[in-house]
Amino acid sequence: MSDSAYEPYYVPHSSKLPIFASIGIFLTVFGIAHILNDLTAGADGGWGVAILLMGGLVMGLTLFCWFAKVIEENHAKLYSDQMNRTYVWGMSWFIFSEVMFFAAFFGALFYIRVFVVDWLGGVGDRGPSGALWPAYEPSWPMLNTPDPERFIPAEGVISPYGLPLVNTLLLVTSSFTVSFAHHAIKEADRKKIMRWLSVTVLLGVIFLFVQGYEYVHAYKDLGLTLGSGIFGTTFFMLTGFHGAHVTLGTFMLLVMLGRAIKGHFEADDCFGFEAAAWYWHFVDVVWLALFIFVYVLGS
Repeated sequence: MSDSAYEPYYVPHSSKLPIFASIGIFLTVFGIAHILNDLTAGADGGWGVAILLMGGLVMGLTLFCWFAKVIEENHAKLYSDQMNRTYVWGMSWFIFSEVMFFAAFFGALFYIRVFVVDWLGGVGDRGPSGALWPAYEPSWPMLNTPDPERFIPAEGVISPYGLPLVNTLLLVTSSFTVSFAHHAIKEADRKKIMRWLSVTVLLGVIFLFVQGYEYVHAYKDLGLTLGSGIFGTTFFMLTGFHGAHVTLGTFMLLVMLGRAIKGHFEADDCFGFEAAAWYWHFVDVVWLALFIFVYVLGS
């Protein structure tokens, strides 16, 4: 077979960036573990916060340098079609792993609501729950916990037709605006790209502020906290992890906005933007599932 049958494949030089990424991940996880241990022990978790912030800083700087290098290599036309396909598959598998991540939490919510709540109320033959809490009436949302001395009962739940509905409208709108920005890339209209990306980033930031206000309302006015039993735990785990993903997605789109300002994207070379858009659409779909199963059906 002739050499022309082979496609050139760029192999980058050795790099220290994976080492720094490993250090950043270690510090981040160690900091979170330190915080959780301090919370369990009743301490303030000061060192854990400092270690967590240090890990986030190291990871952020590492990713900045790493992605800057990838962008530089792409602009130098070092990547072949096969290399570009590896990026597509890499992002596809990453989003699939995120789907499985949230599927585990939604699965836990389903298991709790359908099986565990009834078992705690003595329904069926799953252990001595009826003898332990004979006065407990199984219901969802579980505001009155079987053991109120251990888990502080919540006074209410967040109405789905207030702030959650506002956030739903914000994210659904942002899915359209990021799609408009994608079409603008195909049309080579740089001003339109920047306009629609700016709107998308703004919607993401507003979403995060609304969710922060919602958390304050839940804690102060409703008594709904992580210590409110299994309802509070599932609520904050699902919405909190989703908020973290919105934060990451907003940051990704902000980077894409910076690249658009520099004129990086072309109609046939914009996978960096497309990957961020895929992630943002995934975040939007997860929120719709949260709105239905956590807020509407959970209220």
